[in-house]
Amino acid sequence: MHATIAILLFGVIALAAFGVGAIMDQRNARARLLRERLESVQKAAEQQPNEDLALVRDQTLSEIPALDMLLRRSARIANLQDFLSQAGLTIRAGNLLFLSGISAIVFAAVILFLGQAPVFAVVGAVIGAFLPYSYASYRRNKRFQKFEEIFPEAIDTLARAVRAGHAFTTALEMISDEVGEPIATEFRILFEEQKFGLPVRDALINLTKRVPLVDVKFFVTAVMLQRETGGNLAEILDNLSYVIRERFKIQRQVRVYTAQGRLTMMLLMGLPPVIVITMMVISPAFMRPLFTDPLGHVLIELGIGLQTVGYFVIRKIIQIQV
Repeated sequence: MHATIAILLFGVIALAAFGVGAIMDQRNARARLLRERLESVQKAAEQQPNEDLALVRDQTLSEIPALDMLLRRSARIANLQDFLSQAGLTIRAGNLLFLSGISAIVFAAVILFLGQAPVFAVVGAVIGAFLPYSYASYRRNKRFQKFEEIFPEAIDTLARAVRAGHAFTTALEMISDEVGEPIATEFRILFEEQKFGLPVRDALINLTKRVPLVDVKFFVTAVMLQRETGGNLAEILDNLSYVIRERFKIQRQVRVYTAQGRLTMMLLMGLPPVIVITMMVISPAFMRPLFTDPLGHVLIELGIGLQTVGYFVIRKIIQIQV
């Protein structure tokens, strides 16, 4: 009893100290930001004229300055913030980690409240922790799919603008105004980066980092080669648009050929949970040993493991790169 009270008291004091430190750091955040900006301006003024200047876009990983400084030390958290940006989400990486922790606690608490064994609470916590990341991954995949669908249209617009006599940079602005999302956002960023002094080559490379798709890499490679070696840019873009559309045709054919494998995967993944839930409704006494007996726990863990292995094996078989 005394140990529990001591642990709770320690937790309350630690949270209070962290809160006071966060409030004090919040007050000094503006002054620190101004100081960093002044230092960057001073360094830029001290550069030699032939040195390259780069545009740096500040990304805050958390609204709490102390937590933001802690998260910035990890390269994986910075990659997570880029991942969220690619998904088109405005949430910060620190907030996503907080949501993952809350989701894990809620799932584990619900399973324990239902009277299940602690091992199921651990499994529930893992599933809950991955739910926010899974949602972000789903949004990212959907955004990239939409990008790929209308990317040939953007290339055609760029080719027509170049053929009409517009400069390449001006054509980028036309794409950001005429083509739909998410193409418009990415090309607007591309246009603004080169507009504010970043070399076109670096701006194009940044585009491949924000949208790491094969078609975008083809586009950037073609544009950079044309700028270095010369040639008819409009004709190059027309050929590239044709190649991308042909790839779409092949991908659709592949999806038709692998439809049976995808259906098999969905059935194999969904059938065991459906059978378990149905048996629990029809005959609870028959299924109760699976959740109360230690051997039943082992069988559940083995079944989940085999299901996971089977999912990845079938997914590897039906995924054909074009």
